[in-house]
Amino acid sequence: MSSDASTLVRELAASRARLKRVTSMLEPAQLLGPKFGSVNPPQWELGHVAWFQEFWCLRHRDKGKPGDSILPGADALYDSAKVAHATRWDLPLPSIEETRAYLKNVLGLVQRRLEAEPENTRLRYFADLAAFHEDMHTEAFHYSRQTLAYADPFGNTKPLGRIAAPAGDAEYIGGPFMLGALPDDGFAFDNEKWAHEVRIAPFRIARCAVTNAEYADFVDSKGYTRREFWDEAGWVWLAESGLKKPRYWKRKGRAWSLRRFDRTIALPASHPVIHVNWHEANAYCRFAGRRLPTETEWEFAASAGAGGTRRRFPWGDNAPQPRHANLQQARTAPVGAYSAGDAPDGCRQLIGNVWEWTSSTFEPYPGFVLDPYKEYSQPWFGTHKMLRGGSFATSRRLIRNTWRNFYTPDRGDIFAGFRTCALR
Repeated sequence: MSSDASTLVRELAASRARLKRVTSMLEPAQLLGPKFGSVNPPQWELGHVAWFQEFWCLRHRDKGKPGDSILPGADALYDSAKVAHATRWDLPLPSIEETRAYLKNVLGLVQRRLEAEPENTRLRYFADLAAFHEDMHTEAFHYSRQTLAYADPFGNTKPLGRIAAPAGDAEYIGGPFMLGALPDDGFAFDNEKWAHEVRIAPFRIARCAVTNAEYADFVDSKGYTRREFWDEAGWVWLAESGLKKPRYWKRKGRAWSLRRFDRTIALPASHPVIHVNWHEANAYCRFAGRRLPTETEWEFAASAGAGGTRRRFPWGDNAPQPRHANLQQARTAPVGAYSAGDAPDGCRQLIGNVWEWTSSTFEPYPGFVLDPYKEYSQPWFGTHKMLRGGSFATSRRLIRNTWRNFYTPDRGDIFAGFRTCALR
């Protein structure tokens, strides 16, 4: 089930407005930027967003050759499944003015088609897909701006001060649970399909994500040099990275500071630790005598129910409002903020603020079937780790309890932190 056509026209426009806000201040030299393994050249990425929307909403055919692009040669430039990452800086890309015109023209054509064909369920499905895809790339532009020390796209906004946070663990007795999306939940990606019963053992999960202050205890205890906290793969990664502290942290006298985009700020002690990868999260857990939750435990806590009871969000079934979660915002917030979004057992910020690593490897659900966008999930099964919940830069329309994000365990450039579980 997809959104109705009039809603999609508005949502596509909203997704584009967010994309413009995050990319409009890029200077000419930043439009390509340095070659870096975890980022795309912005000028290429903007063209890719337009190409993806055009391909699926205007050109795609279930059988046979797709229709022609309005931009000659677009497939050779922007098809991410066929254009190697390392070559994207060297392509004969259109100018930024031509690229933005391509974005505008495609959006207009898609919106007009939706208005002309409101009952076309296939078109509505692909318009939903294109809007989600654009939302994800908008968040990726945030990642790139942080990685490359570009300016904060939202300006120097005032952070929230310290806010009391719920302490301790929420305890769950476990039991049967329907994991994954239901057919009547609305749009779902293939890796969310379909809900299936699992049994969950009793567990206890932290009500809040690990804070910078808590993580600093690990760093100050020489956690990055103590072998006992790292598994074999993590120890190899650590040696190769040369890190002795989280990326973007810097010692300033006796205190820690943090690079946030192009500025250095005092480390916000009550905010969640961010830009730590799966290996770092796992090492902290060993230091603390804890563990990462499985993605099943995470979704159970977020959905707040056993015996088949499910919620679309921790607070209920209503879509996220600004009071519920730190989404579509400029920066992290203290882990005590957004109490209106609590799950019934007191877990806070399961949605928003930072993506949360889980212990689980990205795998298909039983009976997995590829959706038309075949490259979205299947190539990454077995090699990526699962994250849940969304970050401050995630779109409100994208996130839900069943949404599965996935990255390789070495990726620390994303807006990710974690919460912990008690050892059984």
